[in-house]
Amino acid sequence: MSGSETTSSTVHKDYEGAKLGMWLFLFTEILLFGGLFILYSAYRAKYPLEFHEGGQHLNVVIGIANTIILLTSSLTAAFSITAIQKGERKVSALCLTATIVLGLAFLANKYVEWSTEIHHGLYPNSPAMLQRPHGDQIFFGLYYSMTGLHGIHVIFGIIVLSLMLVLVLKERITKTDFNKLENAGLYWHLVDVIWIFLLPLFYLAA
Repeated sequence: MSGSETTSSTVHKDYEGAKLGMWLFLFTEILLFGGLFILYSAYRAKYPLEFHEGGQHLNVVIGIANTIILLTSSLTAAFSITAIQKGERKVSALCLTATIVLGLAFLANKYVEWSTEIHHGLYPNSPAMLQRPHGDQIFFGLYYSMTGLHGIHVIFGIIVLSLMLVLVLKERITKTDFNKLENAGLYWHLVDVIWIFLLPLFYLAA
């Protein structure tokens, strides 16, 4: 086997290992949120009326708007990978920038929403919340915990995508070496999928 063939094989194995490592990481994230979803389901079964009432206090318009934002950002993230595979570096960078901006828009909407809810005393251990039924307190505790954890993942995703943008602009990610960008895209898609589950659990609770 020639030296070039050995190098090619090594690179291929490295890519496969990196992809496997990313899928294992994503699996642990699924386990984390899966456990929270099970916890939510258990309390939802115990306090159905309180969870329904709690959902009425959330801003459904912002929830749906954020869903559209994240779905669009998944599309632009996929476009960025397709573009770099075709050697269209500027298009890939533009799509990555759009994905980052959409992620920031999601966080801005979430900030506005949380600020409004906190202003009305709808947050754990607030004087107003302590006067509400126990089921309501659990609902909002889960709401802030799960959407807050998701928000942290969005922030981390934006940081990773920003790093990918720098690498694309510096031509460290190319049409023959785009594994990092592909893995970053997989992470971002997972963040979007988690939100799709959070939307009906809290905003559309019936």
